[in-house]
This record gives sequence, structure tokens and C-alpha cells, in this order.
Amino acid sequence: MTDLVLVRHGETVWHAENRYAGVSDIELTPRGHEQAARLAGWAAGAGLAAVWASTLSRARITAQAAADQAGLPVRTDARLRELDFGQGEGLTTAEMAARFPEARAAFEADPAANPLPDGEDPHEAAARFAGALHDVAFAHPGGRVLVVAHTTAIRLTLCRLIGVPLGEYRRLFPRLDNCALTELRLRAGRVALLQYNSPIGAVR
Repeated sequence: MTDLVLVRHGETVWHAENRYAGVSDIELTPRGHEQAARLAGWAAGAGLAAVWASTLSRARITAQAAADQAGLPVRTDARLRELDFGQGEGLTTAEMAARFPEARAAFEADPAANPLPDGEDPHEAAARFAGALHDVAFAHPGGRVLVVAHTTAIRLTLCRLIGVPLGEYRRLFPRLDNCALTELRLRAGRVALLQYNSPIGAVR
């Protein structure tokens, strides 16, 4: 049995305008650093066995603050990165609707079947992310592990792990706040969702 605490990185400079930051390496805002500091305060008493992060800097920096407080190194895995949103990278929803309206409408109708133009296949993304989680769990049996990653990758993978269609991820998990806690328990091939999008301070 391994508990995985999945966390979206701190706020980035594109957050205020809701620009899609998939594989683009976008820096944290001052507020994002404050969120990482609050996560670090939680991590100090969370009984963590390890800290893992996406290779993108917004996740690594968020994870580093927590790892420092927990007395652990940050381990990275490229499979934990965000989806590549293709032509949607750096754009807002309105800008996408103006540039490629049909593709954006198809994405909103079923984002798993209709990735943004030149974007990564969501099914492949969920498979790589889930594979990384299983490897992390295998490396830390019986432990509690912090995994700092990204909102779309996390939500898609939750659908994959609990057995619901990936196309439902925007409806079932409409938001994932920066540095909120989502916790999974992996045991003998089974997955339990212990908490979702819990604010720090409201949980242990």
C-alpha cells in the first residue's frame, strides 16, 4: 500500500489570464512561491517518504520547498509533465475559439477524443502519467509520497485510475487549485481516492 499526494504546482504568470501552459516552461508568480511555502509547511509534518516532481520548473520549484522542509531530495520524472497543448500553448480559451473555432468546440465536446491541434493524445498522456505513478508507488511501498505535477495530467489520470471515461475529466474534476492536495491509495492493483482538491490546513 502506498499513498500518493498529487499536487498542482504553484500559480504561474499565465494563471491570471488562464493561458494554457502545457510543456511551456512558465515561471511562478510571487503568489505561486507563497503557495509553495504553505505546501512546504504542510510537508514538514506530513510523514513523507519521498518527493517527486515533473521536470518542468514550475513543478520542480514548488516541490523543492516541500522537500527541503521534509528533509528529502526532489526526484523528477519526465512522464509527470503536463500535456503538450500544441497550437493551444500560451493561448486563452477565447483566443483558441478565434483561431481554430471548430477544433476548440470539438475539444470542449470531448477533450479526450479531440485534443487541441497538434496537441498530445490525452489517452497517451494519461498512460504515461499513470505509469510514472505506479513506478513511484512501487519504489516506496508503505510510504506516503508527494508528487508535484500539473492540472490536466492529474485530472486525466484520475479518470484512468478510477475507471471512468477520460472525456469526462473536465466535468468530473472541473478545477484543481494550485497546491491543493489530492490523495490516492494504491494497494494490490486497486486505487482509492482519499481526498480531492483539499486546501492546505483543512487536512492532515
